[in-house]
Amino acid sequence: MNKNTLIGFVLIAVVLIGFSWWSQKEASEQQAAAQAEQARLDSIAKANPQPKDTAKVASNTVEEPDSNRVFFAAMTEQQGQQIILKNDKVELTIDTKGGVVKKAKVLNFKDFRGNADVTLFDEKDQDLTFTFSTKRENINTQELNFTPSNVTNRTATLTATGADGASIVMNYSLGESYLLHFNIKTEGMNGLFEPGRQLMNIEWKDSCRQQEKGYTFENRYASLTYKEKNGGTEHLSEGANDSETPEEAIDWIAFKTQFFAAVLIPKTQFEKGAYLASTMHDKESQYLKSYVAQLKTPFDATQSNEFEMYFGPNDFQILKGMNEQSQFGRDLDLQDLVYLGWWLVRWINRWFTLYVFDGLTALGLSMGIVLILITLLLKGLTFPMVKKSFMSSAKMRVLKPKIEEATKQYDKPEDQMQKNQVQMQMYSQYGVSPLGGCLPMLIQMPIWIAMFFFVPNAIQLRGKSFLWMDDLSTYDPILEWSKPIWGIGDHLSLTCILFCVSNVLYSYMTMRQQRDQMIGQQAQQMKMMQWMMYLMPVMFFFIFNDYSSGLNFYYFISLFFSAAIMWILRKTTDDAALLAKLEANYRENKNNPKKQSGLAARLEAMQKQQAEMQRLRNQMKK
Repeated sequence: MNKNTLIGFVLIAVVLIGFSWWSQKEASEQQAAAQAEQARLDSIAKANPQPKDTAKVASNTVEEPDSNRVFFAAMTEQQGQQIILKNDKVELTIDTKGGVVKKAKVLNFKDFRGNADVTLFDEKDQDLTFTFSTKRENINTQELNFTPSNVTNRTATLTATGADGASIVMNYSLGESYLLHFNIKTEGMNGLFEPGRQLMNIEWKDSCRQQEKGYTFENRYASLTYKEKNGGTEHLSEGANDSETPEEAIDWIAFKTQFFAAVLIPKTQFEKGAYLASTMHDKESQYLKSYVAQLKTPFDATQSNEFEMYFGPNDFQILKGMNEQSQFGRDLDLQDLVYLGWWLVRWINRWFTLYVFDGLTALGLSMGIVLILITLLLKGLTFPMVKKSFMSSAKMRVLKPKIEEATKQYDKPEDQMQKNQVQMQMYSQYGVSPLGGCLPMLIQMPIWIAMFFFVPNAIQLRGKSFLWMDDLSTYDPILEWSKPIWGIGDHLSLTCILFCVSNVLYSYMTMRQQRDQMIGQQAQQMKMMQWMMYLMPVMFFFIFNDYSSGLNFYYFISLFFSAAIMWILRKTTDDAALLAKLEANYRENKNNPKKQSGLAARLEAMQKQQAEMQRLRNQMKK
C-alpha cells in the first residue's frame, strides 16, 4: 500500500466528515427557513382567508354544516365513540368521528420512555381523510359521524347515513398479523357523481414520534418512503425538509421511523401527481418529522374500494411475509423499508448477512454473541485473502535489504523513476507482486460497509443488552450532559471510544508493517504520513459517537480480531525460510522473469512512460 493509497483513504474520510458536517448545517438552515416561511404563510392566511380550492385535495378544515348537504345529519350527530381492534401484535383505535384509525400501538415493543408498547401515533399526531367530489359538493369523511355495527375484537362496520338513502360504509378487518384490511363503499349515491372516471382524494398526515433514545441517530433512518408502480422504492430526504411530486403511479406510501412504519396500500395504485412532503422537528419536541401525503386513487361508486394498512416493525422477514397476508395478490416489496445499502452491499446483506444473522438469532443466543460469531465467520471467510496480503508484505519486507543495496546508487531526486524501475524488475525476478499487500485487503471493505448498513436497521438488536450496553441499537453513554457540544453532542459513547482506540492501535500495526517493506524516500514519506493515519480514528469518533453501540462494538471486535490475526501471522512467519524460497524463485526467473499482469503491469508501464518523459525533459534542459 503506497502513499497515494493511504492519502486516498484519508481524503475519503475527510470528504465523509465534511459532507456530514455540511448536511447537518444545511438541514438546520433549511429547517429554520421552513419554520420562518410557515409562520409567514400562517400570518397571511389569518389576515387574508382564501376560498377553498376544490381542484386540489380537500383541506381538513371543518366547515359549518349546511342543512342542504347530503350528509348534514351525519355531520351534526353526537361524536366521540371509540372502537378498538386488537390481536396479539397491534391495537388499533378507530374513532366514529371520521371513521378512520386514530391511534395505533405495536404491542410488546418498549419505547425509550419505558412504556410496554410503542404508540406509533394517536389522535393528536395523525389524520387520514377521504374526500369524494360530487356534482354539488365535496364530501369529506373527517366531517362525518359514523354509526358502528358488527363490532368484534377484529372487525367493525362504520356507516355514515345521508339524505335520500345515501350512505358511506367502511368495513374493517384485522387478521393475525400487523395488516389491517378495509374498504370504502358508497350506496345510493350514483346520481351524485359526474359520469365517467371518478377519483377519490386522500390526505394523510402524521407527526412522527421519537421512539428511540438516540434522537439524532433515529432521525437518520426516518423517512417518507414510497414504492413506484414500475420502479423501485424511493424516499424523501432524511436530513432536511423535502417535498416531491412523483411522476409515476405509486404502489404504497410509508411513514417510517428507524424501526417502525405505518404503510397505506391501495388495491389499485395511487395516481400520478401525488404530493409528498417531510418536515424536520427539533429534538426538544420528541418528534422526528411531520409527513404529508396528498393522493388520488380510482373510485367506483358501485363497488367496494379496498385498502390495506401495515402498522408494525421494520423487520425484513415480517415485511416480506406481508405478501401472503395481503388480499391484493401482488408483490408488495415492503421489505424494501429495511434499507440494506447500495447494490453490491445490498447483495451481501440480502443473501449472506440476513441468513446468518437470522440463523444465529434462532438459536436463542445473546445479540452480542451473535455479533461476535458473525465477526468470526467473516474473518474465517476472508482469512485466505488476509494471509495472502500479509505474505505479500512479508516478502517485500525480507527483500528490503537486497533492494536497498541494489538501488542505493539512485539517491538523487531525478533518479527516482529509474530506481522504481529497478525495484519493480527485482520484484518480478523474485516472484513478488507489490500490489498483493493492498488489493486483497480492499476486498474486505464491502463487508465493513455492508455491516454499516445492516446493524442500524436490525430491529433484533433493539432493546437487547450485552455486557455494559443496555441497548445495542443505540449509543452507550459513559458520560452525558445537558447542553450539546458541536461535533460531539450530549454524551460520550464507550463503544465508540473503544472502536477509535482499537483503530489507532491497528493503524500503528499496519503502518509498521508497511514501513518495514518500504525503501529510502518511501520510508521517510511514511513517517511523515503517520500523523494523518492517527487522525482518521479521531475523525471517526465525531462520526460514530451518535451511532448504535452494536455497530461500534462490531467494528471494535472486528479490529481486535484483525490485529490478533496479524500478530499471529507475524509470529508464525519464518523470515529465513521465506527469503530462501524467494531466492529459489530468483534463480528460476533470473533469465526469464515473469511478466507482470493486471494493475501491476499497468503500473510498470506507467513508470516506464514517466521515466522516458523525464529523460526527454532532461535532454531538453541540456
